Amino acid sequence: MTDIPFVSSYKDRHGRLRWRYRRKGVSVALPGQPGDEAFQRAYEAAQQGRPKRAEVVRHPNHARPQTLKAAWRHYAQHDADFRRLRSTTRDQYIARAERLLAMRVADGDPLTWADVPLPDLRRRHVKALLSRMSDRPHAGADALIVLRKMIMVGLDLEWIQHDPTHMLRYRPTIEGHRAWTDGERAQFEARYPIGTMQRTIYALALYTGQRRSDLVRISWRDVAGDRLALTQQKTGKRLVLPILPMLREALDGAPRHGELVTATEDGQPRSAEGLTNDWARWCRSAKLSGTTLHGLRKTLGKLLAETGATTRELMDVLGHDAIAHAELYSRAADQEAMAKAGLEKVESRLRVVAGEPRGEPSGAPRPKSLKPLRRVK
Repeated sequence: MTDIPFVSSYKDRHGRLRWRYRRKGVSVALPGQPGDEAFQRAYEAAQQGRPKRAEVVRHPNHARPQTLKAAWRHYAQHDADFRRLRSTTRDQYIARAERLLAMRVADGDPLTWADVPLPDLRRRHVKALLSRMSDRPHAGADALIVLRKMIMVGLDLEWIQHDPTHMLRYRPTIEGHRAWTDGERAQFEARYPIGTMQRTIYALALYTGQRRSDLVRISWRDVAGDRLALTQQKTGKRLVLPILPMLREALDGAPRHGELVTATEDGQPRSAEGLTNDWARWCRSAKLSGTTLHGLRKTLGKLLAETGATTRELMDVLGHDAIAHAELYSRAADQEAMAKAGLEKVESRLRVVAGEPRGEPSGAPRPKSLKPLRRVK
């Protein structure tokens, strides 16, 4: 019993002590024990005749109706093209969308892009978002791509009637990974001789031209013979590449710390992101700047183009499916050398056109035919 008016205790079927408010035929269960804050609030509500309100708990992954987050959830769950993408590509899209949705709309305001209602989205809002990301052009381009996916969902579900990003062009000047110069390659090789992990990864990247996501998955069994067979993670394309003598020399002198060629010293697999971070540190130690791991892939493509490799040969070495991608490496080739070779091919034809024919004329000149004179009336 208790001294609190109209409150009594009882034991439930599990033997637990419970409390309730009973008055004029009304019985209200009271949470906790007398003296608890929740107990006191429920008791006062029962005395005043107010109904007990259930506590509202928001699900961690909730989405308000017709918001950007609700649109992205619908796209990820129901879009057939998205579900047909490779798992790695889907993960990239999801990561881009999550970064955008977690961003605050304005500094100092708790509102995030996840809770922005699509019907309230205006062109000026999108342009302001891209302006804030001007120092991160790659991130800005990624944000616009996933934002347009959400807008298309809003159009399909008739949440909105027009696309606020229609004809909005966002093509920031982006300097991609450049090819290494001959001097930079010599400097790296001098700093890291054969027998070091740095030189092994350098040789594997330069002489195969593969991406970091594929480099970290190459095992010693894959390079045991004279060919390297792998399936690219990004494209799913199966490649068989010859192991060049320079690569074989580096591999034969390389330390073995695990099953994978790029494993850490304690034998653990090295992630693609971890390899990027390690590479930046190794280049700083070699006093090199702007020499990325992907730049070695571009170096191989550039050298292939400069030595006359066809676009198809570039595609088969680097694993591209689109001709346009392979031609990016061709455009990075030595312009002066290629221009000289191209002009030399047409030099003789240009001489003829310029009125400087070579050799002696052969055969008799053909007489010109005379037209009959008109009779003047």
